[in-house]
Amino acid sequence: MQSMQQRLDEARRYIPGGVNSPVRAFTRVGGTPVFMQSGQGPHLYDADGNRYIDYVCSWGAMITGHADPHLVEQIRIQAGQGLGYGTPTELETRLAARVCALVPAAEQLRMVSSGTEAAMTAIRLARACTRRDTIVKFSGGYHGHSDSLLVKAGSGVATLGIPDSPGVPEALAALTLTLPYNDAEAVRQLYAAQGEQIAAVLVEPVAGNMGCIPPRPGFLECLREQCSRYGSLLVFDEVMSGFRVAPGGAGERYGITPDLVLLGKVLGGGLPIGAVAGSAKLLEQLAPTGPVYQAGTLSGNPMAMTAGLAVLEQLTAPGFHARLEHYAQQLCQELARLAATAGIPFRYHIVGGMFGLFFTDQPVTDYASACTTDTATFSRFFHTTLQHGVYFAPSPFESCFVSSAHNDQTLEQTLTAASKALRP
Repeated sequence: MQSMQQRLDEARRYIPGGVNSPVRAFTRVGGTPVFMQSGQGPHLYDADGNRYIDYVCSWGAMITGHADPHLVEQIRIQAGQGLGYGTPTELETRLAARVCALVPAAEQLRMVSSGTEAAMTAIRLARACTRRDTIVKFSGGYHGHSDSLLVKAGSGVATLGIPDSPGVPEALAALTLTLPYNDAEAVRQLYAAQGEQIAAVLVEPVAGNMGCIPPRPGFLECLREQCSRYGSLLVFDEVMSGFRVAPGGAGERYGITPDLVLLGKVLGGGLPIGAVAGSAKLLEQLAPTGPVYQAGTLSGNPMAMTAGLAVLEQLTAPGFHARLEHYAQQLCQELARLAATAGIPFRYHIVGGMFGLFFTDQPVTDYASACTTDTATFSRFFHTTLQHGVYFAPSPFESCFVSSAHNDQTLEQTLTAASKALRP
C-alpha cells in the first residue's frame, strides 16, 4: 500500500505540485495532503480507508452532504439518458426559472461552467454596458483566476503567499483598483475621485476567501448607493455564499439588490457549474440577443442542471438554513470555550452554513485583520484535528462549511478532537 507521500510523489510526475488546485497542496499548514477516495453524508474516506468529518464540503458545494441519495439517483437517471447534447434542454429552463424565483436580483441568467467563467462574463458585460474599463475589487477577495481579478486576491493566492500573479499584464492590472473590505469611507473617497471611470464593483457580500467575514452594517448599502449614483454596476460574487447563507443568498439575507450576481458551487450540487444572473435588460446584452460575446460547449450541461434542480429542491425546505446555522453556532461557541480555557486567542464568524476560524485577539473585519491570525497555531489545530478524524480547511484564509448531513454525533466527535488540539 502506498503512503500519502508516495501518492503525492506519483501525482507530481504528471500534475504541477501534484494537485489541480493550489490550496489542496497543504502549503500553508505543511505536511502531506490527504488523498480522498469517497464521501458519504458528512464524512470523507481517504485512500487508506480512514474516515474524516468534513468541514470543507468540496469548498461549500456539498450543502446536503456527500453522495446524497436523492441527488445521486437523479444524476444516475440523467446519465442513462446522455451526458451532454450541445443543444438547448428543458432542464436549463427549469433550473433558470428556479434560480430566478429564489435570487432577488435574477430576472435572467446565463449558465457557464465555473465561478471564474462567471466573473469573466460579468466583467465583460459591465464594461460593455457602461463603456468604462475600471473595475473595483477588495483586498483578499478572490473571484477566480482571470487576469483582471488576480490583483490582491485572497484564498489560495493568500495561502501561497503570492501577492499578485506573474503573467498578468501591467496595463490590465492597472484597470483593477483595490480597497479594504468593509471600508465604506474608502469606497466613498474613491468614487468622489474616479466614479465616472468605474464600470463595476465586484464584491463577495459575505467574504469567504479570507476566512468567513460578514459585511459591516452599512457597507453593502454604501456600495449600492455609490454604484447607483455614478452609473456603475454592483456585482455580488455569490459563488460561495449563494444558496448557502439563505435560499436567495446574501442579497436576500441583507436586503440589497445588486445589478449582477455570480453563482456556482451549491448550484451544481458538486458538479462543475457557474452562472451570471441579473436584470433582463443587462443579460440580453449577451449574444445571441446582444453584442457581448460569451459561449461554452459545456454551459447548461444536463448533468449539472439535474444536480442543481435536485439540490435546490432540498435546500428550500422549511428550516433548512436555520439548522445549518444552529450547528455552526454550537460548534464555534464550543471551540471558543475550549480556546479560552487554554488561553489561546480565538475569534470566529458565522453566516448561515459558512464559518471562519481565526487565532487572533483582534477583531477580524477585512483581509489585513484576518492576516493577524497565528498561522502556526492554526496549523497545529488543523493537523491535530486531522489526526483525530476531522477535516477542516487546510488554510487559515479559507472558509469552512456545514452540510445538512452534520448532526449531534459529528458535533460531539469534532469537539472531542478539538479538545486535544486546543490544550494549554
